[in-house]
Amino acid sequence: MVHGKDIRLHRILKNGKMLCIPLDHGISSGPIEGIKNINGLIEQTQDSGLTCFLINKGIIKALHFPPKIGIIAHMSAATSLGPDPNNKILMGSVREAIRLGADGVSLHINIGSKEEPNMLYKLGLVADECNEWNIPLIAMMYPRGENIKNPHERSVVAHAARIGAEAGADIVKTVYTGDIDSFKEVVKSCPVPIVIAGGPKTNSDAEILEMCSDAMKAGAIGVTFGRNVFQHKRPNEIIKALHSIIFEKDSNDQQSKKSRRKSKR
Repeated sequence: MVHGKDIRLHRILKNGKMLCIPLDHGISSGPIEGIKNINGLIEQTQDSGLTCFLINKGIIKALHFPPKIGIIAHMSAATSLGPDPNNKILMGSVREAIRLGADGVSLHINIGSKEEPNMLYKLGLVADECNEWNIPLIAMMYPRGENIKNPHERSVVAHAARIGAEAGADIVKTVYTGDIDSFKEVVKSCPVPIVIAGGPKTNSDAEILEMCSDAMKAGAIGVTFGRNVFQHKRPNEIIKALHSIIFEKDSNDQQSKKSRRKSKR
């Protein structure tokens, strides 16, 4: 028997894998380069191999057209102008996400922040709502805050990811540790699928593609890359390259080598 959550997961994944652009930066950072014309970006990239977009509820309402791919409604935020950018507050509900036509919801949790207890409390509540309404929950579990010395340390990343799974997330998004072996341990210790964040803008295509390839080899089911896609000079091309790595196993090494050659030109 197929349940509602299965149907919605099918809309945001392809063959159990994810290639997503998170476009929730408008609240945290403002209308930065790449997302100033967010409707145009979504229309331009939706046929390039993405499985879904991650956007805030107001952007879903402001869309000029129904996207062809899945939509994840992001439900927590803070601004770079506020007193504590690490304190992500709840800005929506699961019912509202469903009314807007979203296929999943996401929350951002900063583990190690002084506001961690409040964020975890909200994560638990939203996880219960998602179970009630059969909608997938993507938990962004970032080691970030006053108590985090090295946000890429294996045990810290593994702890953050495990918290997301234990709290009820269906998919955990977290940072990449920096090497395949250590990230394998993160994946093994997390009982739900993991996707990785792209982090700050990288210096080359080769760098971002290599991180994607290594994460997939370590057992991740995909990536959610923001700035490294929407601020790219040719977003469609980098999406297609990522798609090859994630969905076409035999082309991984060939694609990485090809991208490295291009980046050196």
